[in-house]
Amino acid sequence: KQPTNQLQSRSRNERSRSIFLFEFPERSSGLMATAGKVIKCKAAVAWEAGKPLSIEEVEVAPPQAMEVRVKILFTSLCHTDVYFWEAKGQTPMFPRIFGHEAGGIVESVGEGVTELAPGDHVLPVFTGECKECPHCKSAESNMCDLLRINTDRGVMIGDGKSRFSIDGKPIYHFVGTSTFSEYTVMHVGCVAKINPEAPLDKVCVLSCGISTGKLIS
Repeated sequence: KQPTNQLQSRSRNERSRSIFLFEFPERSSGLMATAGKVIKCKAAVAWEAGKPLSIEEVEVAPPQAMEVRVKILFTSLCHTDVYFWEAKGQTPMFPRIFGHEAGGIVESVGEGVTELAPGDHVLPVFTGECKECPHCKSAESNMCDLLRINTDRGVMIGDGKSRFSIDGKPIYHFVGTSTFSEYTVMHVGCVAKINPEAPLDKVCVLSCGISTGKLIS
């Protein structure tokens, strides 16, 4: 695969840390028009460990029960993405769509989702909360039994399948988010609703860089 450069990229410096943002182009079509349908869009796919990402047309399936499909508008590169892309000392899992630090808009929701609706502005959360397990109900921990970070799981929790494919071939997810795609599917517990007036190109770092303390000095 030959890498192409079709995404708009830019960088900024915050507290001496360089944050690289990738901005996906806006689409004028209404969000509701694609609900329940497979969406074809662009994604940066890692085909092999350490090889350049390739911009491909992928198919993104509709969200299933307790899932949300999100239109990603901004995503940034975290060193965690690089670490698992290099796959040194790990069990490789490819092809894969990386990315977990982003901001976007809900395109559609699956059965059982009541707290989010199409048009909501959201951030992905790689360590989600089911709100039902002992950890979620405890004041001492948020390491959810169901949605805690799992770098070895490349499929959705509900049915053990990927929502991404190319020519019928499944593409693995990454930490339940996979934001290096114009559209992605996440468990509802891995999506946080935010104020629609918050600038997505800035608050996207809240989904990892701030929440993990990496940008706090």
